[in-house]
Amino acid sequence: MSLETIRVSPGYEDVLPIEYRDLINHGPYGRQIKVTEIGKFKEIVEEHPMCAGCAMTLFIRLFYMGIPSPEHTIVVGTAGCARLAISQANVPFIYGNYGDSNATASGLKRALDLRFPNQYKDVVVMAGDGGLIDIGFQGLMHSWFRQEKFTTIMLDNEVYGNTGGQESGMTRKGQILKMAPRGKKTDKIDALALAKVANVDYIAQIAPTNPSRVLRTVRRAVLVAREIGSTYIQAYTSCNIEYAIPTPDVMKDAFDVEKERYGFEEIISPRAKAFLDEYEAKAKEKAKANKAKAKK
Repeated sequence: MSLETIRVSPGYEDVLPIEYRDLINHGPYGRQIKVTEIGKFKEIVEEHPMCAGCAMTLFIRLFYMGIPSPEHTIVVGTAGCARLAISQANVPFIYGNYGDSNATASGLKRALDLRFPNQYKDVVVMAGDGGLIDIGFQGLMHSWFRQEKFTTIMLDNEVYGNTGGQESGMTRKGQILKMAPRGKKTDKIDALALAKVANVDYIAQIAPTNPSRVLRTVRRAVLVAREIGSTYIQAYTSCNIEYAIPTPDVMKDAFDVEKERYGFEEIISPRAKAFLDEYEAKAKEKAKANKAKAKK
C-alpha cells in the first residue's frame, strides 16, 4: 500500500516480466492521469476475465485512472462480476463477505488512520447493486449515517448478473428477466435519495459515456472522502448478457439510458464544495506554474 511495496528490490529487475517493469517505470503513480494519455502509460488493470463488451469493466478501468493515489488506496468488494476485474488490478483488494463491504471498509479506514497518521490512505468500496442496496443495505446506510470517510461506488447493472439474472432492488419496475419471468413488481430503489437523507457529502450519478467526466467524478469523490466525509457514486454499468445487448451496441445503450433516465448528476454539500473549490484552485495554479516552468 505504498510505492515501496511496488518497487522492485535491487538485483531482481531482470527476472521480472516486462509487464511489471513497465508498470513500475510507466505506471500512473504520483501523478494525475488524463484520458488523452490512454495508451501512453501502463494501466493498473488490463487483462481480466469479464464478458466481452462489459460496460462495468470500462468503468472499473476508468476508476483506476481516476483515483488520486493508487499507491495509497485499498478497494473493498464482495461477490459479483466486479471482483473478477478488481482482483486483477495492482491495488490491494479485500474480498469481503456478501453484505459486509461497508462495515469492513469502516473498520479498515479507521485502522489505517491510526496506523498511518501522517499519510492519507484512501478506501473505496466498489460492488454491484445487489451487494450494496440489497444484501449490503444495513452496512451501507449505517456507514453513511456515521459519516465514515470512504467512497462507495455502486456498479449498477440493475440485475444480479453474476448468478443468473435475478431481479435486484435496483431493477426497474416491470422488467422481465430470466429469473423474473413475470416482471418486477416494485419500483427501483432511489439510492440517490437515500444518500441525500443520510447527508452524504458528495453524491454522483453517472454513465461511462464521458471518460473525462468519470475520472473527474472518481477523483472528487475520493478527495472529499479523504478530508470531509462519506461519498457515493452510482454508475450505470449495463449487463449485456442478462439484458441481451449485442456487444457492439453496449455503448449505444449507455448513451440512450443516460439520455432517457441516467443523466449526470452531482450533489455536493456546502463543506465539500468549499473544500473542492479550494483544492481545485490550488491544483490549477500548480499546473499553470509547472507549464510555465517547462517552457523556460
